[in-house]
Amino acid sequence: MANKGRATFAKRQKEIARQERAREKAAKRVEKVKEKVERTSDYDPDIAGIIPGPQPLPYDLPEEEVAKEDDQDKP
Repeated sequence: MANKGRATFAKRQKEIARQERAREKAAKRVEKVKEKVERTSDYDPDIAGIIPGPQPLPYDLPEEEVAKEDDQDKP
């Protein structure tokens, strides 16, 4: 019968640890929700400065090649 008290103590310790983990998870969930709310503004740093439509070339082509491309595009 002496072992019975010790097992109960161990169970209580496990239960306390489980409750603590649950509290930590709940706090993380609340933090994620707050973070999502902050991101819903109109400004998105990932796409800042992008202009819709054709984008400029990342390098300059010689004028001869630009003229060739324009001629090829016309049917």
